[in-house]
Amino acid sequence: MSSKLKLGIVGACGRGSGFKVACDAIADRVSLTAVCDTNAARLPEAAARFGAERQYTDYQAMLDDGCVDAVIIGTPMHFHVPQSIAALDRGISVLCEVPAGISIAECRELVLACERSNAVYMMGENFTYLRSNVAVREMVRQGLFGDLYYAEGEYLHELKKLNERTIWRRKWQTGINGITYGTHSLGPVLQWFSGRRVTSVCCAGSGHHHRDAKGDLYEAEDTSVMLCRMSGGGLVKIRVDMLSVRPHNMSGYSLQGATGCYESSRGLTDQDKIWLQHRDPEGGPNASGYDCTYKWEALDEIVEQYLPDWYKSGSEIAKQAGHGGGDFFEVLDFIDFVESRRPCPIGIHQAMDMTLPGLVSQQSISSEGNWLPVPDSRTWTDDTDGRV
Repeated sequence: MSSKLKLGIVGACGRGSGFKVACDAIADRVSLTAVCDTNAARLPEAAARFGAERQYTDYQAMLDDGCVDAVIIGTPMHFHVPQSIAALDRGISVLCEVPAGISIAECRELVLACERSNAVYMMGENFTYLRSNVAVREMVRQGLFGDLYYAEGEYLHELKKLNERTIWRRKWQTGINGITYGTHSLGPVLQWFSGRRVTSVCCAGSGHHHRDAKGDLYEAEDTSVMLCRMSGGGLVKIRVDMLSVRPHNMSGYSLQGATGCYESSRGLTDQDKIWLQHRDPEGGPNASGYDCTYKWEALDEIVEQYLPDWYKSGSEIAKQAGHGGGDFFEVLDFIDFVESRRPCPIGIHQAMDMTLPGLVSQQSISSEGNWLPVPDSRTWTDDTDGRV
């Protein structure tokens, strides 16, 4: 390997284009040697934008040419596993978009590929890098919430028009019932519940009220809600809705512990708010016991003291990147991971913890919402079949 890591961007004309700010910021450590996309007409423009030496419409050819040490995969979700495995089997490290896979069986194949490869894998769940989510994670780490026992995550993003332009979304996100795109909601929550995973889920939907451009009802129900039982105790509720007609309010989170709680903003004049018992020692039930004097604080008023140094040092650059800075921080973490500078925040098993519950929810919603176990990828070997 040369002094600089040779990096390739896959899906460079689409989602992959969002990683330019990050690549520019670490140009002293990374050489952007190749871009790949099936859109041959736009590929030269992408190559020029990234300053890439080579451009490919054939992903396998790029891998076989020996021009990359690592790839960032920003392609449609049904390509994530085959493209990740193809790179890993050639000793090429992978940062892959979410979700990790579209079936439990192929997720198992990805886990086995990671185990046999000398390269590394990271899933790029950028919502875990949102400023408020990072701050809450640090407060949890410091024990300010006490024992965690309940959380919520929501992804409310009306995408019907985009569905018709990107057919893969129509098939894999709204063409299947259940939680098909849940890592943005579940990922940050799982990092708050550090060391715990989802052991079982049930899922139910709100019914079908929207049709596609052909006049057909979407296979996905408008809103799907997944309940998750956590190892070590606790309950998590995940809601995903990509069909309902409503104002934009893409992500929402809630966290409850024994000594603290957090509620993210819900749009308009609302703001992220938090209550920590140690900051409100005089609060408590009133004389009647019906009401209380506990008071919310705006998270913004205290957030800076809980943001870790790595976040503060990169925050100005991150503001130029997409997804609240997540597109910068995830690339930085990945490069640090490849160079063994920092443990991986979302390695293969964390990626499975974020992906598998949604896949099992699709089975639950088709079986009248029955509770079903979620497999633990840490137990998968060549002798297991990856089924629930």
